[in-house]
Amino acid sequence: MYVAVKGGERAITNAHQWLSEMRRGDTLFDALSLDQIREQLALSVARVMAEGSLYDPDLAALAIKQARGDLIEAIFLIRAYRTTLPRFGYATPFDTSAMRCVRRISATFKDIPGGQILGPTFDYTHRLLDFKLAADGEVGAASKAEALSEDVPHILELLNRDGLIQEEELTGAEPGDLTREPLALPAGRAVRLQALARGDEGFLLGLGYSTQRGYARNHAFVGELRIGMVAVEMMIPELGFAIEIGELEVTECETVNQFQGSKTEPPQFTRGYGLTFGQQERKAIAMALVDRALRWRELGEDDLGAAAQDEEFVLSHCDNIQATGFVEHIKLPHYVDFQSELELVRQMRRDAAALAAGGAE
Repeated sequence: MYVAVKGGERAITNAHQWLSEMRRGDTLFDALSLDQIREQLALSVARVMAEGSLYDPDLAALAIKQARGDLIEAIFLIRAYRTTLPRFGYATPFDTSAMRCVRRISATFKDIPGGQILGPTFDYTHRLLDFKLAADGEVGAASKAEALSEDVPHILELLNRDGLIQEEELTGAEPGDLTREPLALPAGRAVRLQALARGDEGFLLGLGYSTQRGYARNHAFVGELRIGMVAVEMMIPELGFAIEIGELEVTECETVNQFQGSKTEPPQFTRGYGLTFGQQERKAIAMALVDRALRWRELGEDDLGAAAQDEEFVLSHCDNIQATGFVEHIKLPHYVDFQSELELVRQMRRDAAALAAGGAE
């Protein structure tokens, strides 16, 4: 039960003013510009866009600035702003085989069509603090190569030629829209992927890690990880064909899992899938691991009781905005609730004391 708190308007106003002052920081230093946040904190911007379900680097940079760098608060701001926007329609599915890749790697095949592209990655850095950055040292331009002149096919299609990987069925059914319809369980894979795509990176990372440690029997390889720009197309009914309305950066990951087979499926490889806005390969890999773990029922596997296999648990707790709201609401006034529990504890103590006194007699 909640109660109204009177006389707090002035305190709230002062708190907002203090927050603005703390957000600005020492005025001896220049204020952060949105351009600086967008360009130099691009990975934070990508996370805010992905979990906020809105691709707009400038708005994400603004949200990060307004939230003082608190990414979950920034995601909350983006989600709230998103609800005010009109919807003109749906884009057609991305053709990621036509992606302009800046990074494309495979842990399963060494030589792949189009070649592997390491791209901008922390993988081979030594994780040592670079104090030259503290001195605002200039960074030399990276070497350049000619852009790939043709599409880069998905690597897992190499397994598909011999029927060694499960064929993904295209039913043609209209996928649900988690942003417009409440979550209903059991959920189809399309809805599950939507929930995971906007789910909290840390939560999915923990669940993905648990599957590798034996909880869900999920030993995966990264079949392909790619980052790059994809075209966004929209079908225009008046024209009768789709037109390109823009492009955006995405990270796509497909994992390969060994599958022993079941009564309905032969022994083969299966895949997990992850796709997010921006450069977020850790999130995409974790998403693919959890996606595969959640497919146990449709593949006829055993339920090992692992958290990552529990659809209701995963989908009900992966959203950090819902989690934040419920966790943080307990700091709001609960005076009536607490007073009732306080009186209950006092009564129980009185009853216990009376019972003890009666026993002593």
